[in-house]
Amino acid sequence: MSISDIDTGAHPSERSPDPEASVQQQFRGEREFAARMDATDPLRGFRGQFHIPKTAEGKDTVYFCGNSLGLQPIMTRRFIEEELDDWARLGVRGHAHARHPWMTYPELLSGQVAEIVGAHPSEVTVMNTLTVNLHLLMVSFYRPTASRHRIILEQHAFPSDRYAAASQLHAHGYDARTGVIEIPMHDGRNFTTETVIETIHHHRDDAALLLLGAVNYYNGEYFDIPEITAAARDAGIVVGLDCAHAAGNVPLQLHDWNVDFAAWCSYKYLNAGPGSTAGCFVHERHDQQQGLPRFAGWWGHDKATRFEMPEQFMPMPGADGWQLSNPAILPLAALRASLDLFERAGMRAIRKKSELLTGYLEFLLHTQPSPHWDLITPKIKERRGSQLSLRVPTYGRHFFDYLSSRDVICDWREPDVIRIAPAPLYNSFDDAWRFADLFNGYFAATV
Repeated sequence: MSISDIDTGAHPSERSPDPEASVQQQFRGEREFAARMDATDPLRGFRGQFHIPKTAEGKDTVYFCGNSLGLQPIMTRRFIEEELDDWARLGVRGHAHARHPWMTYPELLSGQVAEIVGAHPSEVTVMNTLTVNLHLLMVSFYRPTASRHRIILEQHAFPSDRYAAASQLHAHGYDARTGVIEIPMHDGRNFTTETVIETIHHHRDDAALLLLGAVNYYNGEYFDIPEITAAARDAGIVVGLDCAHAAGNVPLQLHDWNVDFAAWCSYKYLNAGPGSTAGCFVHERHDQQQGLPRFAGWWGHDKATRFEMPEQFMPMPGADGWQLSNPAILPLAALRASLDLFERAGMRAIRKKSELLTGYLEFLLHTQPSPHWDLITPKIKERRGSQLSLRVPTYGRHFFDYLSSRDVICDWREPDVIRIAPAPLYNSFDDAWRFADLFNGYFAATV
């Protein structure tokens, strides 16, 4: 097997394995290949920059749950302790005199965040949590009318997106049962760009907003955002993205794609810790819109006069104008620890390894085909990130418990889907082999 085999995403049946070797012998030989891949991996040093959960024997678990909660960078504790130390040492003076002054702390991160999501630094800010940001942005960009108020979501959108959309409809006096439009999955597995655009065209006269998960949390599909955005804007529909499963996972160009707004959390692929501070994007063209409605707070006010405490709100330009309150420094310190690693690694290298690692894992899973599971994530590497979603209708929960009992940490989604996420900064090719060894052994026994 070669790197090019992985890169093409071809299935084992499309390759030319040694006809004399048994499937099991071929699979055992894959561990040597995994070792070679790890030895030559340009990102191999980053695994040591994270705390890997341990087994009872002190060995590394197979942690494939970065799409739910990323692992803690080694430097996180130091960065947080520096802020605690400055607070103890300086008290309120830390706002101006901490090693990283708290007044301007978010500005430390804007360039790094902008690089990850493909934006200008002025178009992004770090604040609040994901769904709070979605609501704040919808206050500005979801402007429904009686004839045009519907919101388009993808089927199996993350529940919080659906709840947010439904509650926005309700707040404006519309019926969420008819106001939410679902983009259907094809055969219950994947979406197609054609289906998304057909849905947009069908609702070009009654939809006000497309709220799309850039990477669908359930099946891991990475949408063709440029084409979809162009179609929606041509139809006069505002485009908002939930990038919770995309930021730090797949290449994004939010500015160039002309997305209106986006929001994301930072605790999944961005490794900032449970419930950590989220981020948002507002395209710079909206700076030219005077009187754009928004829910205002004092930290979004023009910082030159903020402490003069004026009665009238004057928003800062860019995404910063959507801020409400002064930033939570300790979560931002945790986010900075991870963003420093992203900056050192670079999204291009991260994406390249992601495609190789996810493709290799898919290849290994198919060395022992079974009628008891099905991959619902797209097989084309450009249409997925670092995630494979496996539908296991009969044995799903039992198999998930089997993996958990053998120190594999992954993710279960009702009714029958196991999500595995090989994160390229800290997962190895040997992790992929270890998972597949358990996977194939289990399903070989159930045939």
